[in-house]
Amino acid sequence: MSAGAVAGGAPGPWGQAPAGRPGADPGVLERALREVAPERYEAYEQLLHALADGQVWMLLWHGTPGSPDAQYGNMEISGHGYAPAVTSPEQLAASGWARAHEVISGREIAASLYRTRWGLWLNPHAPGGGVGVPWADLRRIAAGLDRLPAGPLKLSEPQVPAQQFFALLERQAGEVRAVRALRRAWVQPAVGEPYLAIGLDLYESSPSAVEAVRALMQRAIAVAPEGLAVSTVAMADEFDPVALWMRANTRPFYDREAAGLGRPTGAYPPVPPPGYHPPQQPGYYGTQPPAPGWHGQPQPPQRPWPGYPGR
Repeated sequence: MSAGAVAGGAPGPWGQAPAGRPGADPGVLERALREVAPERYEAYEQLLHALADGQVWMLLWHGTPGSPDAQYGNMEISGHGYAPAVTSPEQLAASGWARAHEVISGREIAASLYRTRWGLWLNPHAPGGGVGVPWADLRRIAAGLDRLPAGPLKLSEPQVPAQQFFALLERQAGEVRAVRALRRAWVQPAVGEPYLAIGLDLYESSPSAVEAVRALMQRAIAVAPEGLAVSTVAMADEFDPVALWMRANTRPFYDREAAGLGRPTGAYPPVPPPGYHPPQQPGYYGTQPPAPGWHGQPQPPQRPWPGYPGR
């Protein structure tokens, strides 16, 4: 389906809809929604915060709230799936939706959708077609907006003069049996300061392995250039856009098996890498582009959604 086209009439792939918890003021979310515009990343971040603290009215294509067969509707924008929602009873009435709906908190719906790589589309009936929140941002809402970087992310090979830092990591990684490989990327969030990301490819993630890797990173950071922000990313996380980009676009700067050390035996059984392989999209998320309406590209006109009665 071409960019901007919208479809409805079939349930999404995520199974039973979770129970809702109504009670938030929809006005906060709607005011934040009105401020969103191309290149206004701070306004989009405010929308995500309002969604995290608020609630939405999910449009049910099948079933009733809380029933085992309850299924959300779906939309397709530029080849990516979204579940449609409205932001208040008034917007529900304006949409003309005649089927059932379910009120649910923003954090709950974010956690429900992102694991199947479905986004959330707010007020698709509104002039201009509403605003889409990609699954990568729903993951941020579910995990905590302050814990994950704000997209769209600009990703590249690091050019920072940190030879001593990288040399120490390479030298001591061989002594930490949990480490399979290390990768790196320079991350420039849409909001916030850029930082160096170290991708950790581990044989396992037991508490003892995690503690050994944490100690390794602390020793290396002690010799990093002053002012350089460093973060770690689990390469086994199939939902982390930085890890996915590094797996698709970079080579390890430390690789235990390529160095001829072989896999360690004993307590650390090998863990296969995730099976999801994203397309190479240097420059932004390695998973999917941000939805139209907020990432700097004009939003194309949208056809009326055929799921609405009488349209």
